[in-house]
Amino acid sequence: MPDSADARPDFAAGVPLASLADGVPFAGRMGDDDAVMVRRGDAVFAIGGQCSHYHAALAEGLVVGDTLRCPLHHAVFDLRTGEALRAPALDPVPCWRVALRDGRAVALEPVGAGCSALAPPVEGHPGSIVIVGGGAAGLAAAQMLRRAGFEGRLTMLSADDSPPCDRPNLSKDFLAGTAPEDWLPLRPPEFYAEQRIELRLATRVTELATAERRLTLADGSALHYGALLLATGAEPLRFPVPGADEARVRTLRSLADSRAIVARAGGAKRVLVVGASFIGLEVAASLRARGVAVHVVDREPVPMARVLGQEAGHWVRALHEAQGVVFHLGTSIERVEDARVRLADGTVVDECELIVLGAGVRPSTELAERAGLALDRGVLVDEFLRTSAEGVWAAGDIARWPDVRGGAPLRVEHWAVAQAQGQVAALNMMGARRRFDTVPFFWSQHYDVTIQYTGHAERWDRIDIEGSLEARDATLRYVLGERVLAVATVGREGANLRCELALERGEEP
Repeated sequence: MPDSADARPDFAAGVPLASLADGVPFAGRMGDDDAVMVRRGDAVFAIGGQCSHYHAALAEGLVVGDTLRCPLHHAVFDLRTGEALRAPALDPVPCWRVALRDGRAVALEPVGAGCSALAPPVEGHPGSIVIVGGGAAGLAAAQMLRRAGFEGRLTMLSADDSPPCDRPNLSKDFLAGTAPEDWLPLRPPEFYAEQRIELRLATRVTELATAERRLTLADGSALHYGALLLATGAEPLRFPVPGADEARVRTLRSLADSRAIVARAGGAKRVLVVGASFIGLEVAASLRARGVAVHVVDREPVPMARVLGQEAGHWVRALHEAQGVVFHLGTSIERVEDARVRLADGTVVDECELIVLGAGVRPSTELAERAGLALDRGVLVDEFLRTSAEGVWAAGDIARWPDVRGGAPLRVEHWAVAQAQGQVAALNMMGARRRFDTVPFFWSQHYDVTIQYTGHAERWDRIDIEGSLEARDATLRYVLGERVLAVATVGREGANLRCELALERGEEP
């Protein structure tokens, strides 16, 4: 029973209509659980109050039409059904029918989530679909296919030895020791059996014959498909570290990688992270949470200046230095001598027992290249995520898609984008013609600070900063000519959502 002192409005008892402003989420409860009411004209909706992804408060989100967007990672929910319409949320939230009685909105019985908003019925589904890749795009596509009514044979081929997992957590909470490993799988083992998804782990594809619609696997067996999704992701950049024992040099991409870093860092006095990228600095922050001394080396003079700009890069550096991270910028590793690392500028880092390479990734396009697909620093796709080969789609880190807002073709390595592309590709493999027009979005966590970034800017003329980075309350707009290409925010989740919507509509954020 709910606590009698619970001050949240009880939606089952009703809420005065006068309390509901049109398009503004209203927080309350159903029983003990958080819930949100939203008024849209003469209609009132009630759905669960926590995002099904990371449980953010949807009452702080943004209403767009008959949908509600999560303030944390921009998932989208249907107010009429509770259905998750856009990643990173993959599950619906509860939804209740609302009746209007004597000037009050009263939440009644639950409404079952439905997929009518996802894809209209389309004739001519392929008899079988194969997904190559067990990451964000692959899992999101597989689940969407079943949610939207695909009944044929569905196979996922993953080179990893672990099922699809919450990869952002590998460099964040799991690596920091604040999230248990059982949080990481995106779906429990029984999910794949229940959904009739044939998940083959530790399985590599060596050849794609698009004319025959045939895949050849590393064991020599063949697999035919009606439609194919390439979601092979990206690989960490690896490079030789002169003098280093290979066992001491790690990259971070898979659950096995994160486990290995945790095991090695447990007895390490000092760790050297190569690369002041987002992934490199998230690793640094997570290892500092474990009490490990961390040094970061990077050839660039300012961390992440190519993505965030000089001022924000200096601020990020200060965040990490306040937590004890030592930077060596404008230099690189010259040689490793036992537990000593000598840098090109003459600096020596002693007692360094682990080196983590966090210098970026490259798209895994070898299979597509051997198959003769059109490439341009990634696999070229059209606005429907179709490749140059009939019956083959691509999504995630490998896909370079046309910018529907008139810019150059885009390829980004963001978790939420990969999931959203997997979902759109799945619908289009079933015969829908849904353009991929989602504005790119990512987030990065540094200790207790989260940076949200919406849009995409590879270059800019200026950065307009509103607010204060030092106060952790700021909006940064990346402007080329007179056009805002991207927006980064700190401590302003609502503003980031509004900027995303403006970019979608071709308006100035």
